[in-house]
Amino acid sequence: MTPVTIRDIEIAQNRPFALIAGPCQLESMDHARMLAEQTAAACDALGIKWIFKGSYDKANRSSLEGKRGLGMDEGLKILQTIGQEFGVPVLTDVHGPDHCAPVAQAVDVLQIPAFLCRQTDLLLAAGETGAAINVKKGQFLAPHDMGNVAEKIASTGNSRIMLCERGTSFGYNMLVSDFRALPIMAETGYPVVMDATHSVQMPGGMGKSTGGKREYVEPLARAALAVGCAAVFMEVHQDPDTAPSDGPNMLRIEDLPRVLAGLKAIDDLTKRTSISP
Repeated sequence: MTPVTIRDIEIAQNRPFALIAGPCQLESMDHARMLAEQTAAACDALGIKWIFKGSYDKANRSSLEGKRGLGMDEGLKILQTIGQEFGVPVLTDVHGPDHCAPVAQAVDVLQIPAFLCRQTDLLLAAGETGAAINVKKGQFLAPHDMGNVAEKIASTGNSRIMLCERGTSFGYNMLVSDFRALPIMAETGYPVVMDATHSVQMPGGMGKSTGGKREYVEPLARAALAVGCAAVFMEVHQDPDTAPSDGPNMLRIEDLPRVLAGLKAIDDLTKRTSISP
């Protein structure tokens, strides 16, 4: 497996795990900076490489009442500033082919939302930017189907691809995590990311918004690293219950240092005692 290199971070199954963390929605410059400061402190103390994540638009809302975000112009300014001030890569979602080129001028990683992972025009436009791509597995897809998704992006000549597990639909308003998905997706030769926060969602479970069980974020992240993965994605917030979106499944930023210490111990053991694909 060839690592995906993003600035000074090598992301691969046989490298120390990287963290992708930040708020669901970008709320303001001050808010992003506060979360970045606390994430940097937690990661630096443990020697963990990390990528700041924040969305300027949350297009896949449960209802029209859901808050969408700050918009592209303001959001990209915040992301660029965070990347420069903290010297870390930044990641954000794209929802349409026309977003890809301008967003790739401002961020290091384009993220394809799970609901859009089969949208060919979006995948091709993202690949053509040359940016690293984190594509989330649709809740409706089998893990081996992600090989076809990766092939679409790779057809542009861009092999900087990461495949992200985020749970599978199980009846109504429920997701489950099948940890066979991680080694199955790794068979493609691309690094695998575990999205531990969206995997505990209860989609539409609160009627006009999505519910979730944040108490299961840490167990899922631990399990993923025990199985073997290249990176862990976790959304964080200082007060998730007041967040504009995905609050029920976000990790409290105050818990991040403790959670990361446990994850690092598991990752160190897993990658010392096994041979990753």
